Amino acid sequence: LDTGATLSPNSSMTTKELQEYWRNEKRQCKQIKLLFEIPSTRIVEHHFSKYVMYKIIILQTGSFDSNKSVIERRYSDFEKLHRNLLEEYSEEMEDVTFPKKALTGNFTEEIINERKLAFKDYLRLLYSMKYIRRSKKFIDFLTRPELQEAYGCLRGGQYTKALEILLEVIGLQERLTRGNPFAIVPTLCAIVVCHKDLENPASAFEYGEKALTRLRVHTSHRYYIPLLETMITLAYELGKDFLSLQEKLEEWKTKKDPIRVFTLKELAVREYVR
Repeated sequence: LDTGATLSPNSSMTTKELQEYWRNEKRQCKQIKLLFEIPSTRIVEHHFSKYVMYKIIILQTGSFDSNKSVIERRYSDFEKLHRNLLEEYSEEMEDVTFPKKALTGNFTEEIINERKLAFKDYLRLLYSMKYIRRSKKFIDFLTRPELQEAYGCLRGGQYTKALEILLEVIGLQERLTRGNPFAIVPTLCAIVVCHKDLENPASAFEYGEKALTRLRVHTSHRYYIPLLETMITLAYELGKDFLSLQEKLEEWKTKKDPIRVFTLKELAVREYVR
């Protein structure tokens, strides 16, 4: 795994569950190749500040447009990323050039077009380096602003808006963290919370199953029990088999010391709190 963590399947898993686990592991570890395009920009004037926003389209190679992600970043975001990567990966970054800010003319069409090409090449180069593309700092640059906005909406009870953003970002987040099956569990669980509060139990259950699949061999994960409890409630509401989920919960309780466990919603609202 990219995280370097050593995983071993749970001894209580059935043969079918073990086979599914290893199939998922094989899929997770297969590298997804991404392409970066910066087709357009826009100038933002806000109070006493003025800056350029670069529209970044991230495409999976060999895929249709439905697999693309669209984000916006400004020069200072790229600058912060470069500075952070230099701190941790100085050797890997020694030949990576960063477009300097000009003293004047930063908003001319010529400079902006030069920057578009430079930032496209910059992202392509970073992604080509294994340790960089797997790093939390690179992944955060591409996903964190959107996730922060989504969780802010969730905390404010704006579940429809939060869900819209989460569904946009999770595809990219998943492709960027292929080697770490647990990385998107919080996002999946936030989607469960949104669907549940919007009274979409079937959709909540669907995403909950995706999260549980990733946690099947990692029952000590902080999201495991809150998710299991939520899934039991949803399964009962939908007329699905909840007894097997209940058995897993009881099994966990017999093995662990009693500790305070947050609800799934309580965990979700604590994510990305500044």
